[in-house]
Amino acid sequence: MTSVDERELRSASNRLAVQFAAIIVVLFTLLGLVVYLVVSAGQAEAAKRALADASMVDSVHDAPRDLLITVVTDQGRDTSPGMPKGLPDEAAISRVAAGGAPETSTVSAGGQSYLTQTDVRRGKVVQVSYGLQEQAEELTRLLVALVVSGIIAAAAAAVVAVFMARRAMRPLADALALQRRFVADASHELRTPLTLLSTRAQLLRRRIRDSASPVEEDVSSGVDEIVDDSKALTEIVEDLLAVADPRQDAVTEQVDLGALAVAVARAAEARALERDVRIEVDAAVNGVVPGAAVSLRRMIVALVDNAVDHARSRVLVSLTAAGREVVLSVSDDGSGFEPASESRVFERFSSTRAQPAAVSEPRHYGLGLALVSEVVGRHHGVVSASNDGPEGGGRVTVRLPADRVE
Repeated sequence: MTSVDERELRSASNRLAVQFAAIIVVLFTLLGLVVYLVVSAGQAEAAKRALADASMVDSVHDAPRDLLITVVTDQGRDTSPGMPKGLPDEAAISRVAAGGAPETSTVSAGGQSYLTQTDVRRGKVVQVSYGLQEQAEELTRLLVALVVSGIIAAAAAAVVAVFMARRAMRPLADALALQRRFVADASHELRTPLTLLSTRAQLLRRRIRDSASPVEEDVSSGVDEIVDDSKALTEIVEDLLAVADPRQDAVTEQVDLGALAVAVARAAEARALERDVRIEVDAAVNGVVPGAAVSLRRMIVALVDNAVDHARSRVLVSLTAAGREVVLSVSDDGSGFEPASESRVFERFSSTRAQPAAVSEPRHYGLGLALVSEVVGRHHGVVSASNDGPEGGGRVTVRLPADRVE
């Protein structure tokens, strides 16, 4: 594994660790919020129960130590010792003494909060106050404990996530590195013979053009096709190298799908004639899309080859416009797709056709439509397969976003 691959592995592991730590923080926050609310509600209920238990107390001498009581009678008032400044709540006592309804409120006195209840009991106005300072301190200690444990858990989760992510992702990283090395080595080995093939084909074409003796038209056109095919092979090798290495940014340009369809159909005519199949192209609309010309050409080649393999006598390549999309459709008059196989035909090695009996027939691996799906996905499009009706015939439709001209 190269230093670049190691850096990518570390970067991916760190990103995963940060995401995992963030998830732990979120979960701890939610858990802490639930615990805090439950404890706070429990404390409020305990304070209410304490006041309820003191409902029969009408003498400061009978009050528990955690309660402050004020009793107002016609003869005067009696108040618990140590009453802080702000208690009793004279306004509440006056309202209740004047015939008002019982009142329960939180009063701040002496820098603390008190849950205060004012009521009339057996002709006496009784105000009972329950201190909330201990509850507030308990909630503060709980909050600090939750925050500290959350930080420790997040740090531990990040460390564990880094370790586990590197162990889990290393086999994948090794496989990707092996794939990149293979593609790079294969591309390097193929460049030289392809360059020689292209050079010799161009020299041959030049000699044919400069020759004083006449050359048959089919021979001259065949040499031209060899030159074009060798150039296409070189571009395909470069495209495969770019696709296999995600660190490389694909070059995007304006590509005319109609022109590509015509070129691919012309190049496939010889093979189609061998199978007594004619290829028709209907690409009158403007079919310019943003993308990589080499990849889109490979896509159309795969579609046409697949249609020629299945067609009885005719393959139709049509190009239409639908809103902001360009729709490329390749159909044939063959037997169509098998029932319920329309979604599986784009999977690798999913060919359901029987292997050819004749040695001269090429073996089919079910990779053509998988390549189509991959290229369409890279160009942010959608591909689908269907049958043309009860009479048979398969159709593959590709929808690609049209290039906007500002």
